[in-house]
Amino acid sequence: MNELGAVLRAWRDRRGPEAHDPARRVPGLRREELATLAGISIEYVVRLEQGRAPTPSAHVCSSLARALKLSGDEHAHLLRLAGHAADPGRVPRQIPESLHRIMAQLAVNPLALYDATWQLLHWNPLFAAMCGDPATAERNALICHFEGLWPWLRLSKAERAAFEESMVADLRATTSRYPDDPEVAALVARLRGNARFRELWALRSVADHQSAHKTIEHPVVGDIALDTDVLATQGSNLRLVVYTPRPGTDARDKLDRLSRASAR
Repeated sequence: MNELGAVLRAWRDRRGPEAHDPARRVPGLRREELATLAGISIEYVVRLEQGRAPTPSAHVCSSLARALKLSGDEHAHLLRLAGHAADPGRVPRQIPESLHRIMAQLAVNPLALYDATWQLLHWNPLFAAMCGDPATAERNALICHFEGLWPWLRLSKAERAAFEESMVADLRATTSRYPDDPEVAALVARLRGNARFRELWALRSVADHQSAHKTIEHPVVGDIALDTDVLATQGSNLRLVVYTPRPGTDARDKLDRLSRASAR
């Protein structure tokens, strides 16, 4: 058992029975209970505790932290053990509990939380119902866009141009904030394989991506016209993308239908 597995087992064992089953007097959470609370498989919990699983993502770490009711310091420790430490030269990926509280208040809308390289860290059920569950898909928004991995997204020619220019300028700003992060360099190297990205990258524009208009092509409810706004956190450069219905459309009704369907 490695340190990550050992600490997960210790935190699971310390949880009181009232955390999941008030009638049970045996302390701690069973593995299947932790799996249910964190939204992961019991097989994955077993492999994590035995040190046989791949390093958990920051999203999985956050789910485990909430399920285990970890303190802020414990959550940070878990992220460090999983290789997601936010040291000065690396892109921060730790999600503060205050941001989870904000997302809970905004949950009537689809939400997606990204790091400074536009790597998806967290999403809510309505986002998954609208765009498909990202758990098994590529999660970097830049890669998805420039490699055509978003079949559900429809943009007009002008919207596409504006979105691409803004996102590439934002990435350029990230390279100056985190010049020594090898993951940033690897992302830019991969994106250079796309001609449109190379064209925009050569402009050397620098700006923060803030908003966009998008239309989601959903197979059940049809087209959903949305405005997206980006709320950036100070210091960590996390980006919370909030999708709101475009005024004068039926998008609110369609999002409510998806919300009811995902809650069943």
